[in-house]
Amino acid sequence: MRQNFVRVLGSVAIVALVAGGASACKKDEGTSGGSASKACDLKIGFFGALSGADAGLVTPMKQGADLAVEKYNAANADCKVTVQAFDSQGKADLAGGLATSAVADTKIVGMVGPAFSGESEVALPIFDTASLPSISPSATRPSLSEKGWKVFHRGVGNDFSQGPAIASYIKNVLKAQKAFVIDDQSAYGAGLADEAKKGLGPLVIGTDKVVDNAQEFGAQISKVKTSGATVLFYAGYTEEAAPFLKQLRAAGWTGTFIGGDGINDANMLSVAGQKDVEGTIATCPCGPATAAKGTFVTDFKAKYSVDPGVYADVAFDLANIYLEAIKAGKTTRADIQAFLSTYNKAGSASGVTYKWEANGELDPAQVKVWAFKATAGAWAPDVEIPKA
Repeated sequence: MRQNFVRVLGSVAIVALVAGGASACKKDEGTSGGSASKACDLKIGFFGALSGADAGLVTPMKQGADLAVEKYNAANADCKVTVQAFDSQGKADLAGGLATSAVADTKIVGMVGPAFSGESEVALPIFDTASLPSISPSATRPSLSEKGWKVFHRGVGNDFSQGPAIASYIKNVLKAQKAFVIDDQSAYGAGLADEAKKGLGPLVIGTDKVVDNAQEFGAQISKVKTSGATVLFYAGYTEEAAPFLKQLRAAGWTGTFIGGDGINDANMLSVAGQKDVEGTIATCPCGPATAAKGTFVTDFKAKYSVDPGVYADVAFDLANIYLEAIKAGKTTRADIQAFLSTYNKAGSASGVTYKWEANGELDPAQVKVWAFKATAGAWAPDVEIPKA
């Protein structure tokens, strides 16, 4: 997922100091055969929008990662790990500085994130130069795996799976005859719209775009209503999608509003309001976090007093992969990168088997796409969309 395309402007000279990996304090442990040492006070980074209009999508991921580390520390009180957060506010133009700060902290040995595609395009070259492993729980733009970044890994499917699934849902579940497609021109939105349009073919009777931070959509609404479309696919984020939907309903459009994972958050429900958002569809290249395996759902609700949001279970699993590596004595960035290259285990929460291809893409056999429906003020699992 997010933001407008941003060119990376240098800012990586500092990484030469840290490319060799991370250092940490060493703690000796007595063993029957002598002594062994392990690294303590290591950090896992988390990179994404923790404030601003898109925080509703990212906060559950951070909570999932925090929960994993809390449980790990409870079992390893003598050698704890911490989470270091980097709040991008969902803005790609902040990502370069944050990424540079992250790689300069030599105790950070792995990154959960970035959460959005636009910020990933800026941060990942910096991470790659510094050999800082990165696993995104939610960035879905396909081209992220085509840049040759050795440290890049994706914990979910990309838009080559989500886009066709959206088209399938519109055609086979909604059985629409006329669809309108709008995107927000972000790295995420434009790519997802392109993939959905390929699958929809002649059902697309109109397209348009909105700009970042737009709050008035009269021109787009007029085109949608005139077109006669019964379905509008919006490829973008809640910040613009929520007011757009409210204005569509106020103008009398009664069709089905469908978006990708960029609107699958609590803010879309609350800002649009239950009356206007009811029946809206949001897809996700993930399963329902509220149906996660093991004790994840119970533990999450006990800690945060809410059901886990989208991608919370994925971030929990990804943080646990880093923690497993640390527990196994992999305490440098290079060691953890090597650990990821051969990893092949199911996550305790999502049930997904995390196994990566050479370009960092998740094994295609593990990719699933679900549709969620806004129902009585919550996102309710609707159906797993069959693979094409």
